[in-house]
Amino acid sequence: MPEIAEVETVRNVLKKSILHKKIIGVDIYYDKMIENDINEFKNCLINNEFIDIKRVGKWLIFELNNYYLLSHLRMEGKYFIKNTSEEKAKHEHVIIHFEDNTDLRYHDTRKFGRMKIIPKEVLYETEEIKKQGKEPGSSELTRYYLVEKFKSKKEPIKTALLDQTIISGLGNIYADEVLFASGIYPERSANTITLDEAEKIVKSSERIIKKAMELGGTTIRSYTSSLGVTGHYQDYLCVHKRENCPCNICGSKIIRIKVGGRSTYYCPKCQK
Repeated sequence: MPEIAEVETVRNVLKKSILHKKIIGVDIYYDKMIENDINEFKNCLINNEFIDIKRVGKWLIFELNNYYLLSHLRMEGKYFIKNTSEEKAKHEHVIIHFEDNTDLRYHDTRKFGRMKIIPKEVLYETEEIKKQGKEPGSSELTRYYLVEKFKSKKEPIKTALLDQTIISGLGNIYADEVLFASGIYPERSANTITLDEAEKIVKSSERIIKKAMELGGTTIRSYTSSLGVTGHYQDYLCVHKRENCPCNICGSKIIRIKVGGRSTYYCPKCQK
């Protein structure tokens, strides 16, 4: 699944490739992926151009003259840039055609991804964006903010870290890494996290996400990059996908458990 670092990498690559190119056509092969009337969606894009691409959490925000196109990759979504003459692949569900005979193609084997056109002036009022929590590295993501958010949550801290209304952009990979770096057992109740532990979460999430973004994200079997970009943060993972491997700090074997239905990796000694 693409997480904040992978989505940021996609954003940066697309910005170099598709801005200021006139859109001359849009083909949609899976209507449920579009949260607008299909004809309205197409009309807002055709004869327009992308002038910028922003990101909030895991949402890509394609800027048009009067609208934004919101795009969430969900589990398996990927963007490809291809020549218009290339044959359509099986799981390409939305194809945007540019005047220079290139396409932006959205590929999604599970069909979970979503797209939505909204007027520019309502961006921060639309539910998808308004409910996003604070991002790693934000000055608003403080230990006091986290403890306040966690105080009523009896669920495991791993589950709380995946709540996008608390920290925006963290997913399964980086939640495991943040908890390891913070020395916190993933099944601890979120409401037991202390101010000192919350400070460790704040600092480790900022450091880990910054490094992952610098390295183009993480490329593993569950999410392989498109657009000719391969992430390298997988070389720095301390616990995620390292079941039975020795901990880099203490040498204990990394354990895999299920937390909230998600595979979770931790060190039994460093994260008691």
